Amino acid sequence: MADAKVIPFGEEPRARRKGPRPGRGGRPQGSLKPVPQQRDEALEQRPQTAAAAVPPLPPDPPKPAPGGGDWERKLAHGLSFLRRRITGDYEVDDFGYDHDLTEQVLMSLLRPVYEKYFRVEVKGIENIPDSGGALVVANHSGVLPLDGLMLQVAVHDNHPAERHLRLLAADLVFVLPVVNELARKAGHTLACSEDAQLLLERGEVVGVMPEGFKGIGKPFSERYKLQRFGRGGFVSTALRAGAPIVPCSIVGAEEIYPMVGNAKTLARLLGLPYFPITPTFPLLGPLGALPLPTKWTIQFGEPIPTDGYPPEAADDPMLMFNLTDQVRETIQHTLYKLLVRRRSVFF
Repeated sequence: MADAKVIPFGEEPRARRKGPRPGRGGRPQGSLKPVPQQRDEALEQRPQTAAAAVPPLPPDPPKPAPGGGDWERKLAHGLSFLRRRITGDYEVDDFGYDHDLTEQVLMSLLRPVYEKYFRVEVKGIENIPDSGGALVVANHSGVLPLDGLMLQVAVHDNHPAERHLRLLAADLVFVLPVVNELARKAGHTLACSEDAQLLLERGEVVGVMPEGFKGIGKPFSERYKLQRFGRGGFVSTALRAGAPIVPCSIVGAEEIYPMVGNAKTLARLLGLPYFPITPTFPLLGPLGALPLPTKWTIQFGEPIPTDGYPPEAADDPMLMFNLTDQVRETIQHTLYKLLVRRRSVFF
């Protein structure tokens, strides 16, 4: 199997370059040569009968079988994808992001969980800009980081520009053998300010969940209560890149694994930040690892602009504290509003 071509991030793939292609004779293909309008005197003198005035209609094209066209299109896409993987005709950026694999495989695997299992409802997607960098800041919960994956599908499938969310992940993600490769190919990168700033300056939508393991591993009794947002590093990164901050609130992920206990000794032995104990896990074994089918709501708030601040603002601790607190309070209040309006955890 041929190796994939690695291109610098930001260069436009050849397959996406648009513009007229020169044909024979130096004229763009598809352009029409103007035809002078001439009147045919013989045609005007011909008597206009009903048969001559109205030419016969061409026969109707055969109608495809129900569902046949959809399956043929999917089969064609699948064969084209396999051909590109075999020949190496696909590209990855310098972060390891494989757009073709993410679009054709990873998104297709996550989409049924997003649409059928968690039935995610998205609000405020228009607050993410159509172009340019933006930093999406969201709450984190659910024992396993499924909320990050569902957030990625929500941005891609609901945004008019089908933008891809580049998530900042913890170190643990990139030391696990299989998870590391999948995370890189899906566009995720290490949660450090250097990578985040570079992505923002290149016009990407970057996602960060500042609560980290404190949010995802908190007990069920503290659900929907935001943990500490760190030292405000994400605000400093947004200020340096001049990218807007988009607060995001996720309701529904807290209940997929109700964490009622934490086996800290076992967690230390396994090198994990926590070892969850839920009503079904580890009591039911692998079956207990199945998440509960809760109903999710993801709401994007109004963006907080940062391009109006001077360059030295990124080093102002008071400004970072104020903006961090503003983002945190916005997410917390939105969570409370969504919880009040929610009819049920599962419906």
